[in-house]
Amino acid sequence: MLLFSSILGIFLSVILLYFNARNNKSTIYLGGFFFLVSLYELTQYVLFSSNSNFLVAVFFINIGFLAYLIGPMLYWYSRSVLTDNPSLKRRDLWHFLPMIIFFIASLPHILTPWSEKIEIAVHLINDPAFITKFKGNILYGIFPVYLIYLSRPILILCYIFWSALLFMKYTLRRREMVVLSRQLFMTKWLYILLGSMFILTISHTLLMIETYTNRNMNVFFTLNILQIMSLAGLLGLLISPFFFPTILYGLPRLPEPIFETKSKELEVNLIQIESIKQTLHFENDYLISIGQKTDSCLKEFKPYLQPEFNMAQLSVYTQIPVHHLSFYFREEKKQHFNEYRNEWRVNHAKVLIKEGKANEITLEAIGLLSGFSTRNTFFKSFKKVEGISPGVFADQFAV
Repeated sequence: MLLFSSILGIFLSVILLYFNARNNKSTIYLGGFFFLVSLYELTQYVLFSSNSNFLVAVFFINIGFLAYLIGPMLYWYSRSVLTDNPSLKRRDLWHFLPMIIFFIASLPHILTPWSEKIEIAVHLINDPAFITKFKGNILYGIFPVYLIYLSRPILILCYIFWSALLFMKYTLRRREMVVLSRQLFMTKWLYILLGSMFILTISHTLLMIETYTNRNMNVFFTLNILQIMSLAGLLGLLISPFFFPTILYGLPRLPEPIFETKSKELEVNLIQIESIKQTLHFENDYLISIGQKTDSCLKEFKPYLQPEFNMAQLSVYTQIPVHHLSFYFREEKKQHFNEYRNEWRVNHAKVLIKEGKANEITLEAIGLLSGFSTRNTFFKSFKKVEGISPGVFADQFAV
């Protein structure tokens, strides 16, 4: 089961990063978080259950430093969806410090010849308790081995509490609460994400403490309440995204001017907010404003006349995050951005034809002037929008 859940987590992280990282930077942290958690659990499986000399030699100590990034990834993701700002600041660099320290301390083992790593793997497979004796890290000569291993889950727990406090701060603040009260899926998702991770981490930490206290590695091979809790936390963590697909699009927030206007109307206490949120429709208001902004932008600036015009450029024009635009076109407009853009191009081509341009230049040239890069794309899009070809349409206005 641990192997299956680890592979599922890696698969989920690849999906998140491949399909969403470009449009929603927050999913970079979420995908990285799922990948690192799954890799950590896969390492536990390899070390204690695989009986493969090769895999143990690959995973043992060599990639352990990556576990120190699990907490920061969780915190950065929580912060990015709550603030709707995925960018890292210069002060965030210190979050990499534990990983860097452990990586440098592990270099002697990482640079060890492969033949010696295989020998170490054989010892570990024959005697799992060997993991508590082998000092393949410089820090093991300074601190007890069990303390080094416990530092990973304990650091993750600190970041879980930190993320939870950040979440509480945003729910208690009047301004952020107005936003989150319209985002029930996001609050539920963060509760499940942080709750599942807490169950997984606390049970894993208690397992390690019991193991090192009793010096009994069989704890990891025996089904007990802590093992069940750990597995439940891991499965809850990995399955939950499939029930909250909207998390992939971030947390839509009102543009500042619009929100400031509404905030004056919402100068009420927290009890009144609870009743107001039943009648206000935050998402609908925001999505309507996105539609109005995009239509106004294309009408005024005509950026669709540029052959390379895409959603990223529309984001620059409108100052609307790309992942909010993606959410709007998929969930509200039910239309692909390319189809939306091509409709504007077709309408522009129709204007040119009605003005008699078809009598002066070719239809292909009209398509190029309207933003289409090829004749085939122009004719195909025109027929899809109008139901007839450009030639038939032009004949209606031929002199």
